[in-house]
This record gives sequence, C-alpha cells and structure tokens, in this order.
Amino acid sequence: MKDRLRAMFCDHLSIMRGKYLPNSKIGDGETRFCRSTFGVHYDKDLLDAPGAMMMEGLPDMELRWKGDEIRDSWDPATKIVLGDLYDHEGAPLPLDPRGALKRAVAAWQKGHGLTPMVGIELEAYAMVGNEQGRIVPYDAPGGVVYGTGPFTDPLRFTDAIWEKADELGFRLDMITAEYDSPQFEFTLTFDEAVRAVDDIVLFRLMAREIALEHGVVLTFMPKPIAEAGGSGMHINFSFRDADGKNALDNGPVGGPDNLNDLGRGCIAGLMHHHKGLAGLLTPTANSFQRMQPGILSGYWRNWGGDHRCVTTRISAEGGQKARLEHRMADASANPYTAVAAVLSAARLGLENGYDLPPAETGDGFERTDTRESVAIDLKGAINDLEADRVLGDTVGRMLVDNQIFMKRKEVRKTRDLEGDQLRDFYVYFV
Repeated sequence: MKDRLRAMFCDHLSIMRGKYLPNSKIGDGETRFCRSTFGVHYDKDLLDAPGAMMMEGLPDMELRWKGDEIRDSWDPATKIVLGDLYDHEGAPLPLDPRGALKRAVAAWQKGHGLTPMVGIELEAYAMVGNEQGRIVPYDAPGGVVYGTGPFTDPLRFTDAIWEKADELGFRLDMITAEYDSPQFEFTLTFDEAVRAVDDIVLFRLMAREIALEHGVVLTFMPKPIAEAGGSGMHINFSFRDADGKNALDNGPVGGPDNLNDLGRGCIAGLMHHHKGLAGLLTPTANSFQRMQPGILSGYWRNWGGDHRCVTTRISAEGGQKARLEHRMADASANPYTAVAAVLSAARLGLENGYDLPPAETGDGFERTDTRESVAIDLKGAINDLEADRVLGDTVGRMLVDNQIFMKRKEVRKTRDLEGDQLRDFYVYFV
C-alpha cells in the first residue's frame, strides 16, 4: 500500500478525530469535518452546544495543514499531521483548542517579546481485559515507584513505546513507574509551546495504540482505580527572550527566593484564577476523585519551592533550566486548552498586577497556609469557570462557553454512575 495521510485534530473532549486520506494529500492540504463534532459527547449524544451549529444545518469546518508539518507515524504506511480548524467562511474556528493555544502564545510574543516554552509530564495507568471481559489493572507484580524492568512491565510495552518514540523523533526525557502500580509516567523535553503540545498529543495517541497491540489499555484518565492515586498532566513552562535566553533566569539557583518579576507575576495570575482554571484543567467527573486535599493534585490555591503538595512549584534549578510547574491538570483536559489556560492566567497576573500571596509553609498533608481550593466536584468547577469571565474571555469565549455547556451535560450524565461505571464512561477515550 502506498503511503496515506492521517489528518487529525484534538477535540473539546480531548478525543483525537481524523481521517485517512490518499497520498495525493501529502503536502499542503485541507479536508472537511462536520462542525457539530464539537457537540458530540463521550456517549455519542449530539447536543446543541455553543458554536457547534447543530440546529443550523450541521455545516462543515475545514482542517488545514502545511506539508512541512507532516510526520512519519508508527504505522509504516501512514504519514500523520495535525492541522488548524477554520469555519465555513474561512476564518479560524473559535472552538479550535490548537487555535486557542496559538492565540495565547501570540499574546506573549506581541505583548512581552517572549516565546513560551513548555514541557509536559503525563501519568497513565495500564489496564487489561480479564476473562469476564472487564477492565482490570495490568499485573505488574514487582511494580514500585521509580521501578524499571520486567517486574514493573512484564510485557515490556513501555520498551516498545520508547523504541518507536525514539525512531519518530519524540524527545523523551523519561519513562518510569509511578507510586501506584501499574501507573507510569512519560515526560517529553521542553520545546516551543505549540510544538510541545503537538508532540504530547501525538505521543499520547501513539502510546495508547502501541500498548493496545500488547493487549494493554493505557488510560490517561485521572482516577481509573478508586483505591489508587490519581494521574496528572503537569505543565512546566518558561519563556525564551529575543536573545534566546530563559527569561525566568534570575541566577544559577532557582526556588522562591530567586524569582524575578516575570515569575512572580505568572504565579500571581495562576493563584488569582485558581478556581476558574479547574473547569478547563480538570474537566470530568472523574477528575474530582483525584482532585482532593493531600494527594499532590493541585487542589489548594498555593505555591512554593521544591514541594509536591503545592499547585505551582518553582524548580530549584536556576539558569537556563529555571521554570514553573503547574500541577493541577489531568489528561482528560485537552492539552492545547490546558496549556492555553495556564499561559493566559500567567499573563493576566503579570499584566494586571495581581497580589501574590506568601509561599506555602505547611506540609500539605496535615497543614496548609490556605483554605482556598478548587471546587469539590465538576459542577462547582464549571460554575467557577463561568464566573471567571476574564479568564474565559482570554482563553476564548466560544470555546469556554462550549466547555461550560458540555460539562454541565456531563454532570447530569454521570451523577448516578459510581465505581467501574463511572470509569468506563471515560476509559476508552482518555
């Protein structure tokens, strides 16, 4: 078979959508999808969500890509590309999460001459089907935190992921076992924000598909095993200035005592918009099984140094490695939307001069300096997102209104689901 093209985008639910196209499309190109895809829910219910135009004829939207963005994929006969979405009049589609990230990056470049640099850490659980057809945890009998080798991964599916990632140019920093077996962490190196998120979106898809070839359902949902810990999507970021230097660099040592004005402004923005961010960064009912106090999840409105119980963590590394780590998000969020929201909140803090509260001094388990947190459930988080008009307008009004509508429907769809039923509502999509 001649090479074909797999043209894709990541939708409002963080589900990858696409088409296989003939090799004549390998180059600058476009293809059309139904715009009302942005009204489709996990259970395939089609809803009249803001911007989806379900009741206006379900018109087309267009996915466009550049030939130089086409990549080799893990299927030897298939090239792959991520594109940008446009409406039926040829304007950028306001619902497009990738477009939201591009707007967030452009605002930093235009307003401050800085290019956001991003590195993402993804956590995931490995699940398998049992003889009764139920999804159960993958049996890793010797799995421990920072575990490696066959006792941690008997099928060696993570080796296959690493091999293919290396072959395709994904720059992996690390694969390791996490605290709760069979949980794994995958980290890619820093890059310019759009490229970094493109990489993490395609890497996540590749990892899930390669794992499936080994009989493993690799899920990035926030809490697939009720009695185990949660999985996050930590967003590390810094900024490159016009001279190619790290604009957060305030000397060879990092940490709270060496923050410059840029770093302090960014953290102030993340603190100010803490509650609203949850509606975009932890956007499923399952997210709030993870989003609890004392479990390293970004629950509290706090920040600090090398402290895993704060939401915004300042690396102890300084110089060119100086960075901020936002620990709230999970991968049920669209990564483009999540990074756009974090960068937008950070910029609002810098530009609006928000007050920065003191750094956390508590242990995060038995004591914290703050009692301010995200909401206790998805319903509350969406209410907080709706109330934070400044954040919503900055990320993109139509995208956020679509999120609010779809997630309120999700609250109703999941309110009577518990345990495995709630997990199975999401597990094959996230």
